[in-house]
Order: sequence, then structure tokens, then C-alpha cells
Amino acid sequence: EMQTLAGSVGDLKRVMTNVKSRGTWGEMQLGNIIDNVLTPEQYARNVKTVPGSDELVEFAIRLPGHRDDEPVWLPIDAKYPVEHYQRLQDAMDGAERSLIVAAGNAFETSIRLEAKKIASKYIAPPHTTDFAVMYLPTEGLFAEVLRRPGLVEALQTEHRIVVTGPANLAAMLSSLQMGFKTLAIEKRSSEVWVVLGQVKTEFSKFGEVVDATRKSIDAAARKFDQVGVRTRAIQRQLRNVQSLPDASAADSLSALPLSDAGTGFTGDEDDEESIGQ
Repeated sequence: EMQTLAGSVGDLKRVMTNVKSRGTWGEMQLGNIIDNVLTPEQYARNVKTVPGSDELVEFAIRLPGHRDDEPVWLPIDAKYPVEHYQRLQDAMDGAERSLIVAAGNAFETSIRLEAKKIASKYIAPPHTTDFAVMYLPTEGLFAEVLRRPGLVEALQTEHRIVVTGPANLAAMLSSLQMGFKTLAIEKRSSEVWVVLGQVKTEFSKFGEVVDATRKSIDAAARKFDQVGVRTRAIQRQLRNVQSLPDASAADSLSALPLSDAGTGFTGDEDDEESIGQ
């Protein structure tokens, strides 16, 4: 069992000593963390953050820009300088001060060099943020960077690089996620405000239509009043004319000749004068 365990540890060591293999492992771990926190629309893989450059950063967070089709990218690159870290651990295990100091300086130099590469390749405001994130895949490696006096501050001031480990990267992405939600709420609020403005405009037009309709109805009512006045005037003129029952009136009208129906009356002038009276 011990031999099997030793063989497994040896296989893992060979993987970690291979630059390409451990780089792929760090990139996969970084991708898993980002996938768990952000939605696919909020980040992208293998992004060309600097216009005109062929350098592609492993991951970039899509931040809102001045235009929706031109986002501002936050570059995130995974680094795993395991050789220098392992030499430092071996020197600490040997408790030789000179080796510890030399290995520590070499480790710090490697971190500074990686930060400089990230800054020169991927930072280009206003297309990107004015800083980038260097992701270290193990908490031990990240803790060693934090333990080095002034190293984190120097990376931030000299190269504009923020160093993160697995735990605090997830926390940083969670805070960005809350910021995205706040921006979404503000955007929707502005859209609601625009809709309310449109409703206000349409409502004023609706009021004008209602007012015009009311005026038309009032005019029609006045016309009906005039019809009533004329009706009463006609009734006063016809008051002395003898009225017939409904059936008799209908029979009399149907018995009139067609010419009479067309011209009204065909009697003599005395009849017409009596009817006019």
C-alpha cells in the first residue's frame, strides 16, 4: 500500500512539474470557480483584451461599458510557479537559513515576473479595467505570497495586479455578482421610468381625445335640442289638422296614386291653401 501511495504521489509530482499540465489544471480549476459563481453572459474564455494584440487571456469578466456592445473586460489569469514554491518548502524543511532566503527571493521574483507579464499582455484601459487578477490555484501558494512582506502591495502599485486564491476569488466574484444584480435593477428601474413617461404622454393625448369627443357629444345634443324645438313648432302648426286612426291613415296613404306620392298633393289651389293653413 505504501508503494502504491508513493507511486501515486510520484505521478502527481510529474504532472505538477510539467508546465503545460499544471497550467491546464490551474485553468480548469479557475474555470470551475467562475462557472459556479457567474452566468455564461457575464464572462468569456480566451479573450483578446488588447486591440491589435494576439494575446488571449484565459478568462475575462464582462463589465458594463459606455455601450452594450463594447464591454469593459477584467482579465483573470491562472499562474502556478510550483518549482520555486517547492524549493522554498524543501529549504524550510531542511531549516537552512541561507537556502530559505535564496529560495524565498527566487519565489518572490517569479511572482513579480508573472505579474509583470499579465500587466503587459492584458491590461489596456479603457478596453479593460486598470488592473488584472492573478489566480493562484492552491491556498498554500496564495498564503506564501501573502506572507512575503510588502509583496502584495508591490504587485498592486507597480503592476496593478490583484493576487487571489481559490477562496477569496470566489468571494470577489460573488461581490461582482451582487454588483451585476444592482446594475440590472437600476437598468430595469430606468426602463420602468421610460415606460411611465410614455404612459404620461399617451394619457395626455387620451385626455385631448376625450375632450374632443365631449365637445362633439355636446354639439350633437344641441342639434337634438334644435330638432325638439322644430318638432314642437310643427306640432303647433298641425294642431288644428284632424288626425286619423293609425289603420285609416295607413289605408289612405296606400290608396294615393304614385304621382301623388311623388309630388305630395294634386288637389286644387283651395285644397292646398286649406292644408297650408
